[in-house]
Amino acid sequence: MASEVEVAAMRRALDAARATARTLPNPRVGCVLLAPDGTEIAVGAHHGAGTPHAEVDALSRAGDAARGATAVVTLEPCNHTGRTGPCAQALIEAGVARVVFGQIDPDRTASGGATTLRAAGVEVEPGVMAEEATDLNVEWTFAVTSGRPFVTWKYAATLDGLSAAPDGTSKWITSEEARRDVQTFRAEADAIVAGTGAVLADDPRLTVRDAKDMPLPYEQQPLRVVVGETKIPNYFRVFDRVAPTLMIQSRDPETVLKKLVDNGIRHIWLEGGPRLAGAFWNAGVIDRIIGYMAPAMLGSGRAALEGEATTLADLRPIHIEDLTMIGPDIRIIGTPGRMQREDFD
Repeated sequence: MASEVEVAAMRRALDAARATARTLPNPRVGCVLLAPDGTEIAVGAHHGAGTPHAEVDALSRAGDAARGATAVVTLEPCNHTGRTGPCAQALIEAGVARVVFGQIDPDRTASGGATTLRAAGVEVEPGVMAEEATDLNVEWTFAVTSGRPFVTWKYAATLDGLSAAPDGTSKWITSEEARRDVQTFRAEADAIVAGTGAVLADDPRLTVRDAKDMPLPYEQQPLRVVVGETKIPNYFRVFDRVAPTLMIQSRDPETVLKKLVDNGIRHIWLEGGPRLAGAFWNAGVIDRIIGYMAPAMLGSGRAALEGEATTLADLRPIHIEDLTMIGPDIRIIGTPGRMQREDFD
């Protein structure tokens, strides 16, 4: 059983993981090394594909002090060689005596680290603060276990549920504060997906920007994905050199998701427009909804979602997880439910 000192170290490891920038397609991981007397030796974190994993980062900081130490890690140490070597073996070679970890690795290609450690005589304590550790990588865990990216759909609408005026204009419905808030969520995804209709209507850049509305560096940008069969002129901003762009000439969600899986994408940020969102909604592949409601009415125009509902029995519930005022707007975060038609009888 983990000691109070180890639980406290796990909290610090979780904080170290949360403090990192987007690490997708890899998970966020933090590691704290403790001396036999419980004092902290080093803290490490993973910072993205190709960089040292959290355990190796901590071991490099600790040096010879790692021998006989306890490693407290948010995720089971990996057991495979990719761009970097297996962390389980690195811990063994460093002479670590005990490993405490939170989430069991759900990735079949990387799991098994605990078994390797035990076989080498290292004491292992799994499942410490497992719920918090799993929450750290909800989207990544979903992607590696389901075989498709996690999909977050973002939309902005008036109080009467309209995202564009009858003439197609939609920029801007919500406030500047809401648009800044969106950047925080965009940065957590590794692909931003929009339909050709929305791109032609608004000419968005589909990038992550900082507080001064300046694009982040190219290497920190998610992949921009434009979906649809309509040709987009090459002078549109989505083709600038700020971020990479992928065109997918299909609106079929299965085709889009398969293409993105092949490109190593774990978390999609889906926005604009209602036809593309409707296709994903109808296919049942939207996993989270983030909606921004402006305190305004249009009275007529285009709905935020073009689905296939024909009767009230087609109503689907949204399980609300968060409701927050962002400037003058309301931000709603929820998870789509799966309600049976007979529930309305």
